[in-house]
Amino acid sequence: MSSEVPFTKKNLDTCLKELAKEFRKLNGTAMCAEIILVGGAAVLANYSFREATYDIDAAITASSVMKEAVNRVGDKLNLPNGWLNMDFHRTNSYSDKLTAVSSYYKTFSNVLAVRTVAAEYLIAMKLMSGRRYKNDLSDIVGILFEHQKNGKPISREAIDNAIYTLYGETAVLPPISKQTIDDAFSYGDYEQAYMKIRESEKQSKAILLDFDKTYPGALNADKIDSILEQAMQKKREMVSDKTKQGGGL
Repeated sequence: MSSEVPFTKKNLDTCLKELAKEFRKLNGTAMCAEIILVGGAAVLANYSFREATYDIDAAITASSVMKEAVNRVGDKLNLPNGWLNMDFHRTNSYSDKLTAVSSYYKTFSNVLAVRTVAAEYLIAMKLMSGRRYKNDLSDIVGILFEHQKNGKPISREAIDNAIYTLYGETAVLPPISKQTIDDAFSYGDYEQAYMKIRESEKQSKAILLDFDKTYPGALNADKIDSILEQAMQKKREMVSDKTKQGGGL
């Protein structure tokens, strides 16, 4: 799910702190809760290249009052319903191995332990998702770039092992994900690749928004790739026609 409220590295912690307070009011201190941040929230928590995310996906282990705590924080901070959600459980990026590969982030109010998925495991999740209209592909390269800058490069072997650990030997990456990771390691210029991919993601999102305005209610997950490919092909043809026209002058 997504909202028009951007979550940043700073207000991410604010939201989690308020959540811990509300959970403690409702549940006391006898039983703690655990949250594993994934997706854009995990990128914000671990890296600096991304400024914001519009959804907070997480694996949540807590008593039933957590839902009420989430709603109370949403009301208090003017956040949309379900601002913290587990929607990713229904996607290809989910794995029941996440707890084992997650790492400690922070504890809030002594009742909310927050963990994150980072490095090669976060890349593996982004690869399995491979959405061309979100930040999945640019996040992959952004993580590689930041680790390279910090002198702790991530190897292709580490990523392949992470995919195997999370999804097993039968895991199949979307074609666009395989192309992205292959190109990233082939060319090695992560910074340039990041900017190029991010611009492509913005264009893809704009195409889908335009399609949704033109054909309300017709957009669904099964059609996204074909819609984007048709739009990109049309753009390539227009560029080709202009080139031919220019060459004939």
